[in-house]
Amino acid sequence: MKKKVGVIHTFLYSVEDLKALFSELLPEVDMINIIDDSLLKEVLENGGPTPAVVRRICNYAQELEQKGCDLILNQCSSVGEVSEIAQKLVSIPYIKVDRPMAEEAIGLGKRVGVVATAYTTLGPSARLVKKTAEEMHVETMVNECFADGAYDALLKEGNKARHDEILMATIDDACRDNDVVCLAQGSMYSLVQKCKDKPVPVLHSFRSGVAQIRDILNL
Repeated sequence: MKKKVGVIHTFLYSVEDLKALFSELLPEVDMINIIDDSLLKEVLENGGPTPAVVRRICNYAQELEQKGCDLILNQCSSVGEVSEIAQKLVSIPYIKVDRPMAEEAIGLGKRVGVVATAYTTLGPSARLVKKTAEEMHVETMVNECFADGAYDALLKEGNKARHDEILMATIDDACRDNDVVCLAQGSMYSLVQKCKDKPVPVLHSFRSGVAQIRDILNL
């Protein structure tokens, strides 16, 4: 019987990219998606996860377990810390897509730049890197790099070109000040190839975040 992995999405832009990575890296796994873009909107409007957001994510996690999923993947860094609460309510692993990226970044340099277009992502992503470094007993300096205006350009104006322009400028600044840079949001996945020639490694969570599932499920 094929393994089942549930993915909770808060952002429509991530769905097709993750589907493609599942097909490439985990072809023997059934991917079950729950998509609720109202979650991210509520988080942004309130500066972080509300009790209602926590409740919905916990409900989704329990629903995925009831559907027979062997594992749940948290796609959105803005609610990454909520997954730790939901984990207590289910008996299957509920993992963060960006944990492997944090581990890789810590191994590549002492100064880690975290780039985000939303403050609700910047804080949790930076805290994840710091917490991971502490668990790995590695001294790490985490620098928060906010791409001001990029989120509004993409979500409010529908201007992806402007979104990418702002982000690339922020990434260039982050590369000058850090040993490695983490792109903290799924919406940045399309920029990975454009960052191949940067002076320091620029990481994104999706590929390593999906790849980790193979080891966890012993595939």
